[in-house]
Formats: sequence, structure tokens, C-alpha cells
Amino acid sequence: MQVGILTIGNELISGRTQDTNTSHIARELNIQGWQVPILMSVDDDEAAIKTALDHILAQTDAVIVTGGLGPTTDDKTTEAIARAYGLKLYRDETILSKIKAIFDRYGLYWAPSNSKQADFPEGAEPIANPVGTAWGFSLNVKGKLIAVLPGVPAEMKRMLSQGALPTLRRTFPEAAQAVASRTIKLSGISEAEVDQRLADADLEGQGVSVGFYPHFPELRLVLTVRKPTEEEARSLLKIAEAQVVERLERHIFAYDLETLEGTVAALLSERKLTLSVAESCTGGLITDRLTDISGSSIFLERGAVTYSNLAKTELLGVPEETLRVHGAVSEPTARLMAEGVRKLGHTDLGLSTTGIAGPTGGSREKPVGTVYIALADGRETVCRKYLFRWERRRVKVATSQAALTLLKRYLISIPGQT
Repeated sequence: MQVGILTIGNELISGRTQDTNTSHIARELNIQGWQVPILMSVDDDEAAIKTALDHILAQTDAVIVTGGLGPTTDDKTTEAIARAYGLKLYRDETILSKIKAIFDRYGLYWAPSNSKQADFPEGAEPIANPVGTAWGFSLNVKGKLIAVLPGVPAEMKRMLSQGALPTLRRTFPEAAQAVASRTIKLSGISEAEVDQRLADADLEGQGVSVGFYPHFPELRLVLTVRKPTEEEARSLLKIAEAQVVERLERHIFAYDLETLEGTVAALLSERKLTLSVAESCTGGLITDRLTDISGSSIFLERGAVTYSNLAKTELLGVPEETLRVHGAVSEPTARLMAEGVRKLGHTDLGLSTTGIAGPTGGSREKPVGTVYIALADGRETVCRKYLFRWERRRVKVATSQAALTLLKRYLISIPGQT
């Protein structure tokens, strides 16, 4: 089956907003085994929307449209589609009541224009929005399917999986296949090395589609199997996954929707260990990632951003002599930071980072991107040196990833506590 993608919005055409919807939709459609022969973006103009739809549907069986479903005057998608195919608009009073209830629940100002979010072309099937107020819809036009979703990525993703994709499968049952997919998240390894390590497995030859999706600082490896039955698909996927794990286990930190910080949080909770974090070059990024996990207060006692030398001395007890002789970015300082924050927080573990994020501050001995990460448990302190090659933000993100990976490997190496 051929499915096109149309994204609508002046903000996309002007470059003010990055279009992430297209890549997500295309990836999900390909996982289903459907081809995406055409991608288009147009502004909020009725004539442009009609021209784009005609062009796409001339080459495809269906099109997924995002954007232009909000309450403002430049949200013209619903009206444009209705006019393009000579359809009247109707207002769904039940849906309108649900939208108003959301405004009431959160005490939001209700403007009359919000009512247009409950308008649909005649013959359309509404697609519920579980995380917003702009409902979508699907519409059959001369045997072709148009599925329309909001442009807000978080809303679009939920409505794509829960509404648009099931509608496509229901509308075109002859194109349906049993699909099994697994996302394996890797860190500290390049695409080329992954490809080399998997070469002897010949996954493609077994009927397993392999996709590489860099998502800094991760590399996501997606395995997809399409078979006549779900049992066949899952069975082959399980075999393929085992082959990948055998070759790449050290670099795997999570699967599917799991995150590195989520994995670390689960391990800390399972082992009933507490953690304090001292951050210099990461500026609180590690603590931020850990506190994204609900229930992190169980294991995270404190996070300290000790950016200056004075903070390292006053809060963590790093001697001035150590800073003078070895510098703030050094193994001795990183070790003392980890040990100091552990004592300060009275926790089982202390984690620290110190480095030169750049673009200034580097030297021949310590170039930009030099980072030290230390982990102390009261018995020993381990320290790792890294040299990252990216710009400032990426150095910070890569350092937080390396620190959480170091912590994860430590936690895996010790037995669980009950």
C-alpha cells in the first residue's frame, strides 16, 4: 500500500518550526510494511492544500495530513478539505462538550473560536485526541483515505498510533500484515561498528528488516519482521533479537520506550541504593534526567552544581592544593568530587562530572571535550576519562549519557538486594 504524507503550516514553510512529524509518520508507516512515495509541506492556504492533496492522492492509496486543526484563523485544514471535495461541515455537539469540559477542568479561557475544533466534513469519522483539544478525522474520498491529525507532535503521535493506523488497517485489510518490531537502544558505538558486528548474523537474509536511527547520544537499532501471522512474526523477531544481544550486549542500555535514566532508576530502586550527584560541566543535566523519572526521590538524595572551584572546595571538600596542582578538570578532582558529594548526602553512591565543554577553555594538554567522570561507593572510587569532539551542548549531553552508563554498569555488576 502507498501512503503519502502532507504537513501543513506557515511555520513549517518559513522554517520557524522544524518538521519532526514527517519523519515519525514515515517511520511508523514503513514499520507497517507500507511504502511512502511522496512527502509534501504547504502553507495554511486552501488552494495550496487542495493542490497538494490532489497531487498526493493521484499517486497513493491514502494520505496522512498534519496541522491546521486549531482554533485560530490560520487553521484552515478542515475547511479546505471540505471545500476541496464539495462537502458541508457539521459540528459534533458531543465532541464540543468534551472539549469544553477540558477547558473547565483546567480553568482555561474559552474563546468562541475553540468551537471549530469540533467541526468535521460530512462523512468524516472523528479521531479522538487523548492529550489535547483538536480532534482529527478520517475521510474516504473515491476509494482513497485522508487521515487528518493535529500538528502538535505529542498529540499527533498518540492519534497516529491509536486512530490513524488502525483506520488504515481497517480500510485496507488486504494490505495488512502481522508486524513485530523491537527497538534496541545503544550507546558508545558507531553505526559502522554495529553493522560490522551484525554482518555474520545476516538478519536481512532471514527476513528481518534492520534500521539504524541515530538519536544523539543514542543509536537506535530497529528490527522489524512482517509475516502472515503474529506468531510467525514474533518468533522470528525473538531469534533476531537474541543474535543482536549476543553481539552488542555491552552497548545496549534500553529497549523500545525505555530510557537510560529509567533503567538506572529501576536498578537503584531494586538494589535499594541511594545516590548524590556533583556536576560541573553538565550543569545539572544528570540530575534533571534522573528527576524526569517518577519516584526518583526514593533513590536520589541531592544534586549539586559545583561549577566554580570555590563551590568544589566549600561544598565537596576538594582541597585548594588539588585544584591548583591538577586543575578542576582532572582525575583527582573528579574522584574527590564523587567522594565529597557522597559524604555530603550520606548516600551509598556519589557520582561526579568535570570537564571542558568549550568552545573556550581548552589547552594542548586538556583540549575542549576533555571530561572526567567518577563514581564512589565508599569502598572504591572509579574514574573514567573521555574526549568528546562535539560542540558545547553535545558535550554536555554526551557526558550525562556516559555518566549514567557508568552508573548502570556498576549497578548491573552488583547483586540485587531484597
